[in-house]
Amino acid sequence: MFATRPISMSVAAAAALAFAVGVPTAMAQAPKPADATVAPVKAEVLTPEEIAEKNARKDCKVRICAAFHNRKPDGGDITCNVLKTWRKTQLDTMMSKAKVSWPWGPVKCTADIKLNRGSLIKAMTEDKHEATLDTHKVVCEVEREGADKAEIKFEFAPKVTFEKGKATKAVLGWGKIEAPALVKGAMWTATATDNTFNVLQGTIVEDINEFIGPRCDEVKADWQGK
Repeated sequence: MFATRPISMSVAAAAALAFAVGVPTAMAQAPKPADATVAPVKAEVLTPEEIAEKNARKDCKVRICAAFHNRKPDGGDITCNVLKTWRKTQLDTMMSKAKVSWPWGPVKCTADIKLNRGSLIKAMTEDKHEATLDTHKVVCEVEREGADKAEIKFEFAPKVTFEKGKATKAVLGWGKIEAPALVKGAMWTATATDNTFNVLQGTIVEDINEFIGPRCDEVKADWQGK
């Protein structure tokens, strides 16, 4: 048997985080060099499909960054339909933190996200603010060699505490799960554990702050002053 529990939990968390902040999470990225003597990790060349996905997500990313940094109250809530695919190599990197390997192929997830503009502005301007997101629904398709693709559906309703413009606490708030019996059972146990003990808080906080800082800087020309 594969170590299904940590696999299911981490993939679901990665998907949830990607949609919550509009970018791939640090969990699915290659490790960063420990010091200057280590050669930097070579970036993977994106496929045409991955380039199309990234370009499609850019508008959402720019609008979220604009809300965080320009802090203009007009414009309404931010809504986006987001598509993200993780390669098997990215999933292997993600799973290595749990000392397991990814036994299947690529995972493709889609979701409609909605972020309250006023809450994003308060996150950056108030001394302390708890942002409560609406319940989000994510649909993932898992490729499996020699078998049909598996579909996983799950819901999450994150709450993030900000202090002086930085995320300090976070809870994913897992909800309903629909998946094949074996996967669903493992995901239910894993997400219930996170709901109780919040074991993913550190990763969530790190990824949100990474998004607000360096990730928003990547598209600064598209949102600055607009």
